[in-house]
Amino acid sequence: MNCILRKWRLSDAKDLASALNNEKILNNLRDGLPLPYTEQDAADYISAMLSADENDTFAYAVTIDDRAVGSIGAFRQSNIHRQTAELGYYLAEEYWGQGIMTNAILQICSRIFDTTDILRIYAEPFSYNIGSRRALEKAGFTFEGILKNNAVKNGKVLDMAMFALTREPYAFRRLATDEIPSAPGGFFRI
Repeated sequence: MNCILRKWRLSDAKDLASALNNEKILNNLRDGLPLPYTEQDAADYISAMLSADENDTFAYAVTIDDRAVGSIGAFRQSNIHRQTAELGYYLAEEYWGQGIMTNAILQICSRIFDTTDILRIYAEPFSYNIGSRRALEKAGFTFEGILKNNAVKNGKVLDMAMFALTREPYAFRRLATDEIPSAPGGFFRI
C-alpha cells in the first residue's frame, strides 16, 4: 500500500494520539512518551516538529488517504556527524505488514539525499524488532552489526541493530597487508 509523506498539521493530533496509545508501539520507541498518549501530547509534538529547524529536523506524517497513520523523521546529528541523520518511525498497528513503512523510508531518504548535504542516514531498531529491520532492508539499508547491551528499555538491557544508507554506495574491501601499517593511528599490526 502506498503512503504519502506530508508536513504535520495540528489537526493530526487525534490520529497521532490514537496510534501511540498502543504499548506494542511504545515498547519499540525510545523512552519519554507517556501512556496514555493524549491529544495534547500529540499537539505538543506536532508544534515542536513544525517549529523545528528544517535543515536539521525532517519530520513527516505518514498518511493514507490524507489520514496520519504514522510518523517518520530523520534528525541531523552534530559535530563531526553533522552530515549524518538518525531515522526514527512508527506506524499504527492496523497498518503493519503492508509495506507502508518501507515506502515511507524510501520517500524520506530520497527527499533528504536530494535536498540536503546529508551523506548517511542510520537507524537503530531493537534487535528483536524484525518488522522494523525488514522494512529497512527492503528500503536498501545495509545491516552493519549488532550493538550489544546498547539500551535499557522497560528494565531490560537490549541489543540494537545498526542499519545505514549512504548517499553514495560504499564498496567495502579488506586492507592490503602493505596498507595496514599506514592506517590512521597505526593501531593495526600483523
